[in-house]
Amino acid sequence: MSQDPLPFHEDPPWYKGVVLAVVVIPFLLTIWAFTTLWGQHAGWLELSLLIGMWIITGLGISVGYHRMLTHGAFQAHPAVRATFLAFGSMAMQDKPSDWAATHKRHHAHSDQEGDPHSPLEGFWHAHFGWLFRDRFVRSGPIYEQIRSDPIVRMIDRNYFHLILAGLLIPALIGGLVTLSWMGLWTGLLWGGFVRVFLGHHITWSVNSVTHMFGTRPYETTDKARNNAIVALLGFGEGWHNNHHAFPRAAYLGHAWYQIDPGRWTIKALEKLGLAWDVWMPDEDTRRNRRTST
Repeated sequence: MSQDPLPFHEDPPWYKGVVLAVVVIPFLLTIWAFTTLWGQHAGWLELSLLIGMWIITGLGISVGYHRMLTHGAFQAHPAVRATFLAFGSMAMQDKPSDWAATHKRHHAHSDQEGDPHSPLEGFWHAHFGWLFRDRFVRSGPIYEQIRSDPIVRMIDRNYFHLILAGLLIPALIGGLVTLSWMGLWTGLLWGGFVRVFLGHHITWSVNSVTHMFGTRPYETTDKARNNAIVALLGFGEGWHNNHHAFPRAAYLGHAWYQIDPGRWTIKALEKLGLAWDVWMPDEDTRRNRRTST
């Protein structure tokens, strides 16, 4: 029997406790922040830290983890690769190599047996239940190929330091701007934990919502759909039917009205000479894959 190129990894029991903490703590702190501190300790500074860190980490996931590392949609200067993978690590969604390998398995078995987070097992399984069921890929030949990149290995080694940086940066900014311990705490809360909570559920919605609700302009072998709300919140990731039709495409929004901040970011990097070999299927190829509706 041939070796599974993307095998699931059985994590130790204590790891599920870590996952539970990563899921529950930002959720509880977000509820507390909106019910207790909204309006009193959530002004322009806290909102700016929340939005700023959400943009940085969200583009790290969409442009760095997903399009660049997982699918090789474009090549980039080493400093750009390191920066975007570092930003993605601050999102607290797993090491770059683990995230990319697990996502590759999703594409290999999309909406079939073996998919890490298929909605065929239910919405909540697809959304976050799969996180507790040994559905990560942390070994195998494709995983090792991903880790052969020295930049990926460096970011992997420093993953937990980068998570800490993603929490401390907004905390320090909040403390320095207000010159108070309360500013440090609210910076940590809004730019750190609330931002992590929102980022988690936006990414998880790509696994759940966009495989259940939306439009299917392209013929694909799975249930992937385009969902404009998820796309708006997820830096273009909600154009998921587009993505599954052409996984390597650098731009997830194919029409002028399909908002895709990831596309804008890659185009800017390309104009600066920091990204190249940006791949997109031509219009004829896309037209041939479209459905009659």
